[in-house]
Amino acid sequence: MTGESATPRFRPLDPGRLLTALRGATLLLAAGAVLMVVRLPWIGDMGVHAATVERLRHDLLHPGNPMVDSPTDSPYYSPWTVCLALFAKVTGLDTFDVLRCAAVVGLLLLAFGVRQFVRTLSRHPAAPPLAVLCLLLLWGVKPFIWSGFLGLTSLSANASYPSTFATGLGFLFLALLTHALRRPGTGLAAYTGLGALWAVLTLSHQFTGVVFTFGALGVLVAARVRPARALLLRLAAALAVGLAVLAVWPYYSFFALLGAGGLEEIHQPLYRHTLVRFGLLPLGVLALALRLRRDRRDPLVVWFLLGLVTVAAGAVLDKWSLGRTEPAVAMPAQIAAALCVLDGTARRLRAAFGVVLAAALAVGLWAQRDALTFVIRADALPAAVAEDAWKVWEPPSWTTRYTAYGDVVLTGDRRAAVTLPAYGAYTVATGYPDFFLPDEDRRDADTERYFAAGTPREERLAILRRYDVTWVLQRPSRGGLPAGDPALREAGRGPDGRVLYEVVDGVVATAGSQADGPRATP
Repeated sequence: MTGESATPRFRPLDPGRLLTALRGATLLLAAGAVLMVVRLPWIGDMGVHAATVERLRHDLLHPGNPMVDSPTDSPYYSPWTVCLALFAKVTGLDTFDVLRCAAVVGLLLLAFGVRQFVRTLSRHPAAPPLAVLCLLLLWGVKPFIWSGFLGLTSLSANASYPSTFATGLGFLFLALLTHALRRPGTGLAAYTGLGALWAVLTLSHQFTGVVFTFGALGVLVAARVRPARALLLRLAAALAVGLAVLAVWPYYSFFALLGAGGLEEIHQPLYRHTLVRFGLLPLGVLALALRLRRDRRDPLVVWFLLGLVTVAAGAVLDKWSLGRTEPAVAMPAQIAAALCVLDGTARRLRAAFGVVLAAALAVGLWAQRDALTFVIRADALPAAVAEDAWKVWEPPSWTTRYTAYGDVVLTGDRRAAVTLPAYGAYTVATGYPDFFLPDEDRRDADTERYFAAGTPREERLAILRRYDVTWVLQRPSRGGLPAGDPALREAGRGPDGRVLYEVVDGVVATAGSQADGPRATP
């Protein structure tokens, strides 16, 4: 040996140990997902998705509006929810058990789809599990819940939603499209099948369809396939089939959604708190920059840029609904971050990037610790989690002891309005923007007017008649007809203090005059 001290050499983590660690982490997340599916936490849009299945299982051909008693179309009636309704009819399972099954299928499809797509970008065995961890954790320090966003907290609440199914299908679609382009002998049938698959995922969750359309454009740009006439004809056929499926879908007019209004205000929060919500994503952007240096037509880079331009356009034009394409910015960056540790760069750079990424994932995991809210009861949560825990809703399931399927309930409580239809009842106001409901504004105004102080009794009775209201659900101090009014009969009280009043048909029918205005169309 010489007297000189040897320069220490960095020894990277053994690939086998890395793969074992990643698989262990994903298995822990899978175990949490199982517990979450069993509990099926009620928060956000659970009510409308349950109501959609409920309407379809009762009348598959003419389900009507899922929330109110009106024969209108609804974008919630998608190929996926139709399949769930058929499954419910065949098995006889309760709607919420059907949604548990939907969560299982959606999560499995998501894991499989991510694996298949990532394997088109890297053959490293650790790439798929590391990509899953990045998709779940590489967001920011302030978690948020929105369908179509794959943060751990968001996915824990939205696992049973169509957006989870559509996202898994979208990743699988990108993988199949990549394979088709890499095989010159891929026939017309395969491409038309891809067109139909794109239409199904777009019908199932429209914003997710846009996100993966951007991803498909990235795959096409990166394919470097010669513009042979045969390939162009196959791609044109795929697009034609996809557009045809969108056009003939019988439950709602997809292309009418392009002119939908009333979506901007509800989506404006997507443009707030950007730094704390997406503060870990710059690591993925750095990984994309490294990929861009190697390949100007990298599919992840193109996907990211298309999403970034769209989100920026939403900010500039005040089209806040374009914020729903933010996953097209996040997901390619997250996948690029995972791949940067494993492929394509110098070993020392990979090692340094891996250390930073591990720290970022740890921060992301701690930031999204409130996902435990959807797995463990609030009173059993650790103090560090309980202080920031999401409040899981307590739906008014107690009302089902009194109400029947198809009854109309008037309530001024938005949370009740978006949960009651899950049990078969209708409400007067939807609680959500509904482009296909022509009298949406009047329903909202009538609900507000009924509970407003000073509204004359005859006007309140006219509102009850107009919508064939069977029940009124309210807190005693909320307004409306007083508890002793002969038009109402108290039926029951819930644990949260809300009172369910039965509307006395004879009193309401004989009160007032014929000038109440037209009834809602049954």
